[in-house]
Amino acid sequence: MSTSSYVLDLIQRPRRLRRNESLRRMVRETDLSVNDLIYPMFVMEGENQKVEVASMPGCYRFSLDVLLKEVAEIAALGIPAIALFPVISEAKKDETGSESYNPEGLVQQTVAAIKAQTPDLVVITDVALDPFTSHGHDGLLNESGYILNDETVEVLSKMAVSQARAGADMVAPSDMMDGRIGAIRQALDNEGFTNVAILAYSAKYASAYYGPFRDALDSAPKSGDKKTYQMDPANAIEAIKEVELDIAEGADIVMVKPALPYLDIIRQIRDITDVPVAAYNVSGEYAMIKAAGEKGWIDEKKVMLETLVSIKRAGANLILTYFAKEVALLLK
Repeated sequence: MSTSSYVLDLIQRPRRLRRNESLRRMVRETDLSVNDLIYPMFVMEGENQKVEVASMPGCYRFSLDVLLKEVAEIAALGIPAIALFPVISEAKKDETGSESYNPEGLVQQTVAAIKAQTPDLVVITDVALDPFTSHGHDGLLNESGYILNDETVEVLSKMAVSQARAGADMVAPSDMMDGRIGAIRQALDNEGFTNVAILAYSAKYASAYYGPFRDALDSAPKSGDKKTYQMDPANAIEAIKEVELDIAEGADIVMVKPALPYLDIIRQIRDITDVPVAAYNVSGEYAMIKAAGEKGWIDEKKVMLETLVSIKRAGANLILTYFAKEVALLLK
């Protein structure tokens, strides 16, 4: 049979359904929606402050008064949730991160103000000590510099309750201490916050993609690294174990961080659980697209959308992304 006659005899022609945009939309398997997005935001002390993060073009640290204006815009775009991260002054940091559960602290005041202004917006608070500790680690240190797990969990539980009391809809432990989800769930329930959800950073890897985020918060560790508590990038089976433990302890949503280098992990987790799966399109992923776009090497908007679709296609129900506002404007 000649090649030409074989082509003529083809029954299956997938290109038929790619012929025009209307057909492509009709059979599209993955659609990105504004409802999928969570917008990470940085809040700082002071007034009338909007400071761009040098390594994250288009992302800013906001003082609370300016942040509230930005939050109103975000809600108007239909973005359903924000994830809040604080920039804490050095004067308020100490070895134990005690400012993290201060009822008059920056996070607590910010949450209360947002919920008073925009009550329907879901406010997610970070539960980790690195923005609050003088050493920049996510937990308490012993004399040799090793992170104390159980002692840290006690502080994290106090922090989560404090955030819930301020009005947080969801707390997001990002520290990677063992057993912290169960301890936080119990602490919240004991204080009457049974409706406050937990978004667990279940598979958070010791990644080189976090650099710009640490610039934004000035929270890089002063010594050592985070490899004794964040996951080894080479491991996949361990991620499943972490997810299963977090779900058993009471996590409402589980998350993979970063997203792009770990699309296989997102897929595997999606396949083994019916709990919603989130993925964090982290600062390094964002910065690379922005930098290449500024150089004219890529079409920034197309790459942005393709990237987020790939994360959703891998199995993520929710995506934390610094592109959220840009995407919402494009989708509107």
